Amino acid sequence: MFSRWKSKKEEQRTVQFIEINAPLSGQAVDLSQVPDDTFAGGHMGSGIAIEPAEGKLYAPFDGKIAHIVKSGHALIIEHASGLQLLLHIGIDTVSLKGSGFQSHAATGDHVKAGQLLIEFDLEAIRAAGLATISPVIVTSMEETPPAVECLHGQVTAGKDLILKVAAQ
Repeated sequence: MFSRWKSKKEEQRTVQFIEINAPLSGQAVDLSQVPDDTFAGGHMGSGIAIEPAEGKLYAPFDGKIAHIVKSGHALIIEHASGLQLLLHIGIDTVSLKGSGFQSHAATGDHVKAGQLLIEFDLEAIRAAGLATISPVIVTSMEETPPAVECLHGQVTAGKDLILKVAAQ
């Protein structure tokens, strides 16, 4: 009997499903509800947004911090598969220049699912007249971005599934 060998192209097409838990507790909604055309229009990638109930951002999976924005309002976390996720707290919060944000991780850190990454002051964001809704975006440099299934509703950070990503 002969076994069939897979070609390199067939091996490269293996789809991995990655489940991503909520990095924030609150209400998970469609990206179209974000009051920013770049996020709402999907120009940054596919994903979901969460209206946070508390000022704590947690790692949604075991991974590596690929980048933390200097002002502390956003970061990119990378999964072992290479998938990268942009976690962006609020809209236009870069204008706060780091005020109200306390990072508990640094670029290059390896983190565990559920680990506290950033604490932020929801009231300070609102007092500045800014939206607290926080996009969670699957970033992709691929010609064909991964398929993303979004799960909406009330979520608890680290416990509830918000995204299922079919990554190749």
